[in-house]
This record gives sequence, structure tokens and C-alpha cells, in this order.
Amino acid sequence: MNDADVSKQIQQMVRFIRQEAEEKANEISVSAEEEFNIEKLQLVEAEKKKIRQEYERKEKQVQVRKKIEYSMQLNASRIKVLQAQDDLVNSMKEAASKELLNVSRDHNNYKRLLKDLIVQSLLRLKEPSVLMRCRKEDLQLVESVVDSAKAEYAEKAKVHAPEIIVDNIYLPPAPSHHNEHALSCSGGVVLASRDGKIVFENTLDARLDVVFRKKLPEIRKSLFGQIAV
Repeated sequence: MNDADVSKQIQQMVRFIRQEAEEKANEISVSAEEEFNIEKLQLVEAEKKKIRQEYERKEKQVQVRKKIEYSMQLNASRIKVLQAQDDLVNSMKEAASKELLNVSRDHNNYKRLLKDLIVQSLLRLKEPSVLMRCRKEDLQLVESVVDSAKAEYAEKAKVHAPEIIVDNIYLPPAPSHHNEHALSCSGGVVLASRDGKIVFENTLDARLDVVFRKKLPEIRKSLFGQIAV
């Protein structure tokens, strides 16, 4: 084999090696690009998933805040409604309290009422001897009906007439515009056992409180119906 043949054969071998190298390089480049694209896609999907999770988390937070705000607004509305209802009921009670002042102004009817209150109190206490308090301005009226009240009680209870000691400590006077915050009493009596262990408050104010508490559900139903708050 002459030099020309050798040179030609070497050139062929060089071209073959170069071609094989280029093909291998192309394969590596394609494989690398595929791996890069796969990794890039995985990173993009992972980031998308993270963004979705963060969005869902924030959306849940917003929904929770909305529910809390709605609940707070609803409770505030309920409180306002209840407060308005209470104000109306209390204003009715205040109006009724003012009307009590008219009871003691009619002396004849008030005198009969005092007697009935004393008899009722005696029937509750069932004591042979009691202490009684009244307003200073009612003292004469009370003393004028004590004996008849004792006799009526004795007849109803089938016992001897009890001893009634009128206390020299009086109940507060009627309400006054000059001192609205002072203790007051619209009328009636308070009876107690001699040892003070049993007390029956039978004032007009106490009776109004009892009636008002007892009738409060009916009053609310009449005023507000079946409205749920």
C-alpha cells in the first residue's frame, strides 16, 4: 500500500470518528435537553402546586374571616334587638311604677288595700306576734285598719288575733322628682317575725316586681310576638 492509499484510509477513519463523535454529541445534547425540559416541567408543576395550595389556604382564611365577621355582626344585631326590647319593657315597668303613686292618693281605696295587704302578710307569716313597717305618711291609715285586719286574719286562720307592733323605723317615702336616685316606696307594708328571720315584703313596688316577673313572658310575646333573635 502506497502513501496515497494510507493517507486516504486515514482520512476516512478521521471522518468516521468525527461523524461518530458528532452523532454522540447530538445524542448527548438531545438527552440533556430532554432532561432539562423534564426537570423544568417538574419545577413548574411543583411551583404551580405550591401556588394553588397557597391560594387555597388564603381562600380558606378569607372564608373563615367572613364567617367570623358575619357571626359578630349577627350577634351585634341580636344584642341591639334584645337591648331595644329590654328598653321598651323597662319603660313599661317605669310607667307602671309611676301609676302606683295614684293608688295611695285615693285614701278610701288605699285604706282598704292596706288592710288586705296586712291580712295577706299575716296569712303568709302565721306568727302570733309580728313587726310591721309602713311609710311615715301612711302611719295613720295603717293604724286605723290594724285591728280590723287582725280580726279578719284570726277568723280566716282560725287562731287568736296576733300582736302587731308598728315599727318606728319607716319605709322610704314616695318617689320624688327632686331626688330620683334615693330609696323610695310607693306604698304598702312589710311584716316580719319578731326575731326578724321571716320577712314578707308586701309593698306596692314589691308586688309590681312579682307580677312583672311572672307576666314577663306574656308581655314579651304580646309586644314582640314569636320573633327569634
